[in-house]
Amino acid sequence: MTPLSWKPTVRTILCSAMLALFAFSTGAQTPSGISGTNAATVEAPGIIPGVNVTNPDLFRDAQLQEALVPSWFERGRPGADAIHAIKTLADAETQGLNPQDYHVAELSRAFEQAANDLAERAMTAKLDDQLTEALVHYLRDLHQGRLNPEVLQHRFKAPPLSSFDPRSIIAEARTAGRLTQALNDAVPEVPMYESLRTTMNAYRAMGLPPAWQGTLPALPARSLKPGEEYTGLATVAARLIALGDLPPSTIVPTRYEGELVDAVRRFQIRHGLDGDGVIGPTTLAELNVAPPQRVRQMALTLERLRWTPLLYGPRMIVVNVPEFVLRAYETQGNRVKLDLEMRVIVGRALDTRTPIFLEDMRFIEFSPYWNVPRSIARSETLPKLRRDPAYFTQQGFEFVAQDGKIVHSLSSAAIDAVQRGEWRVRQRPGPRNALGDIKFIFPNDQNIYLHHTPAPQLFSRVRRDFSHGCIRIESPVQLARFVLHDNPEWTETRIDEAMKAGKSRTIKLEHPIPVLIAYSTAVVKNGGKVYFYPDIYKQDARLELALHDVGRAH
Repeated sequence: MTPLSWKPTVRTILCSAMLALFAFSTGAQTPSGISGTNAATVEAPGIIPGVNVTNPDLFRDAQLQEALVPSWFERGRPGADAIHAIKTLADAETQGLNPQDYHVAELSRAFEQAANDLAERAMTAKLDDQLTEALVHYLRDLHQGRLNPEVLQHRFKAPPLSSFDPRSIIAEARTAGRLTQALNDAVPEVPMYESLRTTMNAYRAMGLPPAWQGTLPALPARSLKPGEEYTGLATVAARLIALGDLPPSTIVPTRYEGELVDAVRRFQIRHGLDGDGVIGPTTLAELNVAPPQRVRQMALTLERLRWTPLLYGPRMIVVNVPEFVLRAYETQGNRVKLDLEMRVIVGRALDTRTPIFLEDMRFIEFSPYWNVPRSIARSETLPKLRRDPAYFTQQGFEFVAQDGKIVHSLSSAAIDAVQRGEWRVRQRPGPRNALGDIKFIFPNDQNIYLHHTPAPQLFSRVRRDFSHGCIRIESPVQLARFVLHDNPEWTETRIDEAMKAGKSRTIKLEHPIPVLIAYSTAVVKNGGKVYFYPDIYKQDARLELALHDVGRAH
């Protein structure tokens, strides 16, 4: 579709008649004689002046449910609402959207010309359609996002289109004289959206600061440690001041020390790095990321927030993969109460990445068996058993035959049966069990679940993508208490005893709890500070490419 080429249709003309008759859901009347978008001007005495409707069956046609939007012109010139609508489209970047998607430049020129020269009726009708369609497009993008998450192979759906009707919203707002409020109300009411948008616009206001217009000199060695000299200290300090990690009044030292080291530590923590104050290759790379690049990163996160179902249920568990954090919270309307937060370990980035999806948690298994997935058995477990038969007993393994018979002894025949896919190998409950002592089950086709771990020391790492895809949790007792909230008999003591019993026991939840595996590389927390995390699964890169393709289609 070329810019400014939208055309009115007979269907929308008839639709306009229908909505004029019913006068919108607010009960407001369309003023007699107003020039509405796609409006017909045919006499129809006894119904509504200017509208000809003689067939009541038209009102039952689902295709005629488009709303009549009053004209954006007043006496042949653009009205105040038109000016405000075009300004809103021009400011789309403040919402992380692209003004070019809404043909703002062309619309601005056309309406400016119409403001200077009294426009003819045919021209105002054409511009009415074009501005309405652009604003409909903008509101849909703003509220619901520009693409379906399934395009990225996320296993959840965007909110249904029927739940948000931008054309009716515009029509009712224009008729009631509250367009500004309606545009504000379309902004997604989801956690973190507004705080991240505010931060993004603060970064936008920076432009490209002078501190990033040159390059940092190479480090004197593999890394810069406190107390060492470095010719780039002034540039490092200027960048940290611009980002808010270093007070503006700081005097740059001759050596890397003092407040500058503390500021680097703060910067490192905000960028998902070890806060050791040592500037190595990774920290240097993050320091080289200019504010405009961060603006794009935050815009991508805003896009995700539009269609990620963060308010799916009254109680939810959300894992943010790049942040390596699980949060459990309750929702009351659009307000969120955080009940629990803990560190997690997710799938390795290269080959066993944790998928992005939404499923309901339905079971908890205490002292679980670990049924070793066939891929892991063939690539890891069986080769170890062949090299070291004692590993079988040390790890508490056993075989399960096709008929369900349990085989407790190791043999070449058993190994071969597992290799052929006829038998499986599993690990009994106990201190060496790979799932730890508890498993939280939300049935899914990826066989992903939450579980504890016999190696809790890994939670001290900053980057925690070590698993085969499942998610290891740091505080299983606290999570179990959250999940079993409706079962007060499951006290912390009872949960702990069940975890240590050594006998598998599965509990079915009375009220399933949604579990969302999400992906946000920009997060606002801890009093409004922005944190950036590595795009470990390259999901941001995929999203940016998909949005580029969507933009080219307009």
